[in-house]
Amino acid sequence: MKQNMLYVMIGALVVVVIALGIYIYREQTRPKGVELKIDDKGISIQQN
Repeated sequence: MKQNMLYVMIGALVVVVIALGIYIYREQTRPKGVELKIDDKGISIQQN
């Protein structure tokens, strides 16, 4: 039983590390500058 719990904890840790890596990668590859979004809510301008 303890060994199964260890595998679950290691699996959860691996998932967290992968998710954090994906988040960091997306933040670093985001284009710099001004983002202009036009949708059903109207026009929004956001500086990156």
